[in-house]
Amino acid sequence: MSGALAQEAFTVLREVCDGLGIDHRGAELLRVRSNAVFKLRSEIVVRIATSPSASARLPVVLAVARWLAGQGFPAVRPADEISEQPVTHDGRVVTFWHYVPASGRPTTTELGGILRSLHRLPMPPVALKRLADPLAEVRGAVDRSAILTPFQRGWLSESIAELTDRWAELEVDASPVLLHGDAWIDNLLRRADGHVVLCDWDGVAVGPREWDLVHTYHGQRRFGLTAAEVDAFADAYGRDLRSWPGYSTLMEVRDMYAVGIHIRNAAADPFSRRELPRRLDSLRRGEEHARWYMAEPVSVSP
Repeated sequence: MSGALAQEAFTVLREVCDGLGIDHRGAELLRVRSNAVFKLRSEIVVRIATSPSASARLPVVLAVARWLAGQGFPAVRPADEISEQPVTHDGRVVTFWHYVPASGRPTTTELGGILRSLHRLPMPPVALKRLADPLAEVRGAVDRSAILTPFQRGWLSESIAELTDRWAELEVDASPVLLHGDAWIDNLLRRADGHVVLCDWDGVAVGPREWDLVHTYHGQRRFGLTAAEVDAFADAYGRDLRSWPGYSTLMEVRDMYAVGIHIRNAAADPFSRRELPRRLDSLRRGEEHARWYMAEPVSVSP
């Protein structure tokens, strides 16, 4: 992966690892989206957060991950033996996790089952944020962006304001649950023993279960999941969002949410510069099923 964002991530990785006495030779860059994610030869994953909210958010993420481990819930585990976490370096926030070797692609049936289990857990003894405004970070990205045209900025600001009002009026399940926050199939990993674990807990929060569920339906709308996969997910979870009156609004909110990362990254990441216009144009034209793309995973050494 090329681009200033990737090169900056390699620099942060080297400097943090050197400071902690960790061997970073041969590190693989797995992806750069909301985090730059590296795998070390020691089977440790290093996540370098690029979001402005990371310094406040990641201590909570780590605390929840430790609590989930104590509950026996199948989630990735922090590598606390490496260092006190999180580590802040040059405005970036770095965390260390145990690598889970992937062994085959998980199914939406497994995703529905693991989310059902997650949403039945008690609330952890952690000061979790409440998901009251899912578009807050997108709004901030629009305000800070130097790459949006005046027209794009105006259209986005108006659309976000409208969707925020519609979100506030949704009649969601009355009982808030522990949310993963980004419960997309790519954040489910199958271990060598066949069991699955959830990774990427950066969006963990308390809020309506519908937010975790909508990611799979949105995956059919934008990222190539099939209707059969969505049916299997709904059967496994025990609820089908498509019969819910708020479904259309929630899908539109999720569409807008999925634009935010590319607004933040477009100035420094070639993929985001290509993908952002595709997403914005399809939203402005009302193309509900236009295909969008994820950044491709890569293995690159500095």
